Amino acid sequence: MTIAPIAPPSSAPPAPPLTFLWLELTGKCQLECVHCYNHSGPAGSEGSMTYDDWIAVIDQAAALGVSTVQMIGGEPTLYAGLPGLVTHALGRGMEVEVYSNLVRVTPALWELFAQPGVRLATSYYTDDPAQHLEITRRNALPRTRANIGQAVAMGIPLRVGIVDLGNGQRIDQAKADLAELGITDVGVDRMRILGRPAGGGCDAGELCGRCGSGIASILPDGSMTVCPLGRWLRAGDVREKPVADLYAGAHQLAREHGLTVKRMPVCAPDGDGQCEPKCRPGCDPALGCRPPGGDPPPPPSDDD
Repeated sequence: MTIAPIAPPSSAPPAPPLTFLWLELTGKCQLECVHCYNHSGPAGSEGSMTYDDWIAVIDQAAALGVSTVQMIGGEPTLYAGLPGLVTHALGRGMEVEVYSNLVRVTPALWELFAQPGVRLATSYYTDDPAQHLEITRRNALPRTRANIGQAVAMGIPLRVGIVDLGNGQRIDQAKADLAELGITDVGVDRMRILGRPAGGGCDAGELCGRCGSGIASILPDGSMTVCPLGRWLRAGDVREKPVADLYAGAHQLAREHGLTVKRMPVCAPDGDGQCEPKCRPGCDPALGCRPPGGDPPPPPSDDD
């Protein structure tokens, strides 16, 4: 009888538990931002994932212990099934963050966002409508600003990410404007040269270094990727393999590209946005803005 040799144990540590998942529901967006990493816009597609496919992903994520899902786009409020997905995730014990441009929020959506366990995030660029138009290609600043004020008035948790595109952008004035509206959770990140600003290029050096470490994303075509920005690093289709298996593959992809060991600057204790680049949703001062798990060897805003 021939006995097969025993393979030596892998030296690679196992992937940390998956705790945060981005669900990119659609590529459609009212805006067409010049810096968008996924080319979102009015001509964007909802892809091939069905509502039931997304429900299955949420169920698998809950079974794995995922504590938070962030629903993104494009513009997630343009996806008709958003209320049902949010409600389902809440019912499975998860917190939900909806990352919206806040251009248009219906009364039904305000009711949805006001539920316990739901929070909002949005992007902001400037207090100047003309500059905002230049960045987003749409005259939408008054509506976004009004809806930020509405969220504050309703007591809905809201964080804001400012993407710094340079060229005299009114960053300080945008911060002051947000403070006047009552927003205290504001982060600033540089523009990542990915997607539209890169002309389609894929540069792993633009990623934060936490990719695939407790986090992953699902795209509208069903692909699991190491994060929304690292969308070319795909582990497979969630309709063909379990989320757990794909996450293990995503973590391995990230390791192969050096994305789980990159050391990042430590965050300022007051969370004032000193990490470069951002690793969100939490710049945890206890961990620093880098992957947990060693020296050298929780999830990001996807400001689009």
